[in-house]
Amino acid sequence: MGTQPLPLDGITVVAVEQAVSAPFATRQLADLGARVIKVERPDGGDFARGYDTAAHGLASHFVWCNRGKESIAVDLKDPRGVRIVRDLIAGADVFVQNLAQGAAARLGLDAAALCAGDPRLIAVDVSGYGPGGPYAHKRAYDMLVQCEAGLVSVTGTDERPVKAGVPAADIAAAMYAFSGVLAALLRRGTTGVGGPVEISMLDSLAEWMGHPLHHGMHGGEPPARTGVAHAVIAPYDAYGTADGAQVLLSVQNDREWRRLAERILKRPELADDPRFATNTARTAHRELTDAEVAGARGGLGAEEAIGELEAAGIACARLNTVREVAGHPQLAARDRWRDVDSPAGPLRALLPPITLPGGPEARMGAVPALGEHTDALLSSLGMTDEESAALRRAGVVA
Repeated sequence: MGTQPLPLDGITVVAVEQAVSAPFATRQLADLGARVIKVERPDGGDFARGYDTAAHGLASHFVWCNRGKESIAVDLKDPRGVRIVRDLIAGADVFVQNLAQGAAARLGLDAAALCAGDPRLIAVDVSGYGPGGPYAHKRAYDMLVQCEAGLVSVTGTDERPVKAGVPAADIAAAMYAFSGVLAALLRRGTTGVGGPVEISMLDSLAEWMGHPLHHGMHGGEPPARTGVAHAVIAPYDAYGTADGAQVLLSVQNDREWRRLAERILKRPELADDPRFATNTARTAHRELTDAEVAGARGGLGAEEAIGELEAAGIACARLNTVREVAGHPQLAARDRWRDVDSPAGPLRALLPPITLPGGPEARMGAVPALGEHTDALLSSLGMTDEESAALRRAGVVA
């Protein structure tokens, strides 16, 4: 099994990418075996390199989204730089870009133009709001799109909306770009034609808003903001424990409520009490429901509370901090951590979620330094050392 190739071995991807949406998409391709050539600006590269220095001096976003890639630093404002990128694309299967709307087209690097010249190529345009419409040229940073897509309106508490704690719009677009490339590769395998793929952050996150959208469009009012509680299920919330932790529990149906009332709350009469007997009634009387649950849980430590809930067949979870997730016993037991090389030395990272039992493990390559592979890639295009040096002196490459 060790000699079996990864699914995307032999696939070459060129990406003119920055921030999260496109880089996270192409990182998935790299993990599955694709060769990913990342095109960066000579003056600092992908601006996500400068977001912070939390990962041993490197930016945490960049480390997360860019392992396993080759970096070439090219000035796309210079026609010679554009020519280099075009030559790289000529030998590629996939091209991905998330430049500001219109910038790729001005360079002739938009999906429509590239695929018209090479029908076999799969070219992906990732944008904030899509190529047309009144928002086409609007700046589209993650939090802005979270607001436009309505995610912020349904996240937080009754008093205050909040953004998601992860870049949800970027991640949504990245995963649809990733799956779009896989679909296009399948299409090319049967028709010989790759073709353009179009992804927008707004479209992607609006799709993820499915429950609130359908609830609001068809049910009258959108779900209320309820913190970590569920808008339409009760009890479904985090409750404090005697040791200062928080344990979330969820009752999905009235049978589970009966078990909770009898075995955890020690109040069997609540199973048939009209204020609590159905989920609709419990949601209408959420404060009373939560008070009953909190009173029964507050005297126990987190581990004791979780043990009792699991014994009763009630779904539950500890509300973990980021540090606790990094030490999560389930991730450790399933051997999900690996070391990834980087310019700052080995960095701990999670294996990607796609597991292919019986096949080779995901390829978790090194995080590249800016322009680390420029010379090798120019050489692969047939340039001599003298030609490469001349381009470097002119600032076209770095």
